[in-house]
Amino acid sequence: MSEAEASHRAIARWTSRVIPAILAGVAGYGTYVVVDRICIKFLYQERNQPAAIIVILILYFLFLLLSLWSYIKTIWTINTDTGLVPLTRTPPSRASSKKQSRRKKEGDIESQPYAASAAPDSDPNSPGLERFYTKEVFICESDGRPKWCPDCCNWKPDRAHHSSELGRCVLKMDHYCPWVGGMVSETSFKFFCQFTFWCALYCAVALATSAYSLAEIIHEGRPMDGHIIAAVAISAFFGLFTFSMTLTSWRYIFLNVTNIDMLKKAWVYQLAIQVPRGTPSTDKYTTITYPLPEFSSPQSPAAGVNGHATGPTSPVPAQENVSSARDQMATKTFAVVRTEHEENPWDLGWRRNWEEVMGTNIMDWLFPIRKSPCARHDVVESEYAMGTLVNTIKERYGLDKLPREGSGGIEMRDVPRESRRSHRSQRS
Repeated sequence: MSEAEASHRAIARWTSRVIPAILAGVAGYGTYVVVDRICIKFLYQERNQPAAIIVILILYFLFLLLSLWSYIKTIWTINTDTGLVPLTRTPPSRASSKKQSRRKKEGDIESQPYAASAAPDSDPNSPGLERFYTKEVFICESDGRPKWCPDCCNWKPDRAHHSSELGRCVLKMDHYCPWVGGMVSETSFKFFCQFTFWCALYCAVALATSAYSLAEIIHEGRPMDGHIIAAVAISAFFGLFTFSMTLTSWRYIFLNVTNIDMLKKAWVYQLAIQVPRGTPSTDKYTTITYPLPEFSSPQSPAAGVNGHATGPTSPVPAQENVSSARDQMATKTFAVVRTEHEENPWDLGWRRNWEEVMGTNIMDWLFPIRKSPCARHDVVESEYAMGTLVNTIKERYGLDKLPREGSGGIEMRDVPRESRRSHRSQRS
């Protein structure tokens, strides 16, 4: 890690610790103004309006408690379950980290193809590869292999990105937010949205109460109360901020995108889609077969840049590579295809997009109880649920017309049956 990176992370870490304390002080001051200066001294002692006081205090403390609950849940999740991609090997040395830092200054490292100094692991049995080819669809590079993080020395799952603040790859990373103490990702984005929503309502109550009191004071020609003026300014600032954040977050949820997605210069994805075993490359797409062959490493980084994928393995002498029928059944072939500009493979429709993040019932929508369903990663076909675009791409590239295999998995009885038939024929 370079000195600049270490300094940047230290600043981010201390900022994330200081700002929550400042917010706690602001909430405490707002409570003092609303309860003491407005409700007790102005509305009760001077105007004798107990009904208004009851309504204000119920709404104020209801939204305050819900804001605190979701805020604490957000901070707790960010610090205990950030959503980091597990490391499968030792990170690079300080020297290589400095080289990667120079590459980052030249542009977005995640938008660049493999570079010679950032070449992915060429081992066919590279740790973590099985996470991808056991799925039916995954995001890949031009050579058919998953995206590689040179900083973590890791294969990056779909929608994972490297965080310079944390020095690690984060699953479905959204943004680094010092207001909530760290990185907002798939594990905490739902709670973050709930916090901004409840906080916007809390600020609205504080703003309405203080603005009404200030207007009445001005109307009666009485001396101005500096605390009430401060409450109007503070609640208006944080109210507009949290309201805009709520609208932005909801928009991202309904579109099933993240801040990182919206900041990309080119919104185009390359997908590896499973096709029948042994499907050859064509002029429309290239293919790659997993597990990668032991006798030849994956293609060089230069080949990946030029868009050529590792095709089906070529035959080798029987004495060098004898595969059992079970091993043959275990292989998977993928076609490497590309989406059109701004096509989103994870768009499931606005309702399912909402449910993937916020849950399926109103209790989940309103209260920070359970994490987002998408954080469970219980989808069999891909890392995250994908929409109808995958079928559209299959039709676009003619993958839907390929002959279908009987089963995408391995049937444990297939090989013994073949063995028994062979044994019977030998005996006869």
